[in-house]
Amino acid sequence: MIAMGIVKNRIQSIDVLRGLVMVIMALDHVREFFHATAFTDDPLNLQTTTPQLYFTRWITHFCAPVFVFLSGSSIYLMSLRKTKAQLSAFLIKRGFWLIFIEMAVITLGWTFDPFYHLFILQVIWVIGCSMVILGILIYLPYTAIFALGLFIVLGHNLLDYPEAARHDQVGFWWDLLHHCKFSFYAIDSNHAAIIVYAIVPWLGIMLVGFGFGKLFAPGVDPVKRRKTLISIGLTLIALFIGIRMINLYGDAHPWTVQRNSLFSFLSFMNVNKYPPSLLYTCATLGPAIILLALLERANNKVTAFFNIYGRVPMFYYILHFYLIHIICVVLFFASGYSMKDAYGKDHLFGFRPNLFGYSLWVVYAIWLFVVLALYPLCKKYNRYKSTHDHWWLSYL
Repeated sequence: MIAMGIVKNRIQSIDVLRGLVMVIMALDHVREFFHATAFTDDPLNLQTTTPQLYFTRWITHFCAPVFVFLSGSSIYLMSLRKTKAQLSAFLIKRGFWLIFIEMAVITLGWTFDPFYHLFILQVIWVIGCSMVILGILIYLPYTAIFALGLFIVLGHNLLDYPEAARHDQVGFWWDLLHHCKFSFYAIDSNHAAIIVYAIVPWLGIMLVGFGFGKLFAPGVDPVKRRKTLISIGLTLIALFIGIRMINLYGDAHPWTVQRNSLFSFLSFMNVNKYPPSLLYTCATLGPAIILLALLERANNKVTAFFNIYGRVPMFYYILHFYLIHIICVVLFFASGYSMKDAYGKDHLFGFRPNLFGYSLWVVYAIWLFVVLALYPLCKKYNRYKSTHDHWWLSYL
């Protein structure tokens, strides 16, 4: 997601796809701040969810893997214009910058806690870590990087078995590298961190995206590329269905027969994001890659709309957190709460008590408002970014 801002000769289909999933991403963040049960129940809990709530959450599964995957692709495209030494230095600096942004800026957007009692390690952090590692690996041949990515994506679920044997009590380093089921770790008596995105599985997706970027290199026949994209997408979907049916590998949570066919289907589709399983990756990247092929020849008002968000991802990403949280603060006070209710050990985000929230239609209304409100700012910033070449623009 974030690395795409550094590609000057932009590929519209990639920008549009990324913009689309970024708009969808905001829906999940709005849901977390405003849905009545966001902090008291899991929207994917088949015993209590509704189909509408389930799909409101499930559709946002596409966002993170597409972000990370396309970040890898953009790095490959950059490798065509830079020496390995130049690219390595850039990726390492950029990676540490993103880690800082996650800790200092985005965590604050989530919590509105100026004392940083909790650091939240999410997608920007893991993109940063993956960039640092890829900055080291970039000296390897293209084939080796791509093969390593495939090995991680296809094989990391082998770790599910020792994790289950330890009843998920695997310790800090294992959590950091692979397990990470919203694990809390104390830094000192007043500060803690929560690991949401583990490094290794997401690194695998970025490395595979790096290999995939070769399809967008100059000189590749567009017709052949579209056919290849559709073939890859269909293969991933078939792989998901086939392995999921066997129910033995590829996801830590087997599907089960439920009270009716609809909920059995929901169980079948309920794949593990934390960490991203092989089946989660196939189920999300398969359709996304097909859509990428279809978007190559699409050029209309709809694609132009999503293209704006996809061209300024970091700018949009940061702003949308702060806008969502500001709206939450307004509604918090409008609901009769006071400052004494703003923070507490029982809720993660400031001004967001666990029992605060609204019905699903309010969530959708706020989501649309957030997306549309940010469009003029994103459009203006994109215009500035397109007509200026300051070094710092590649970092925002």
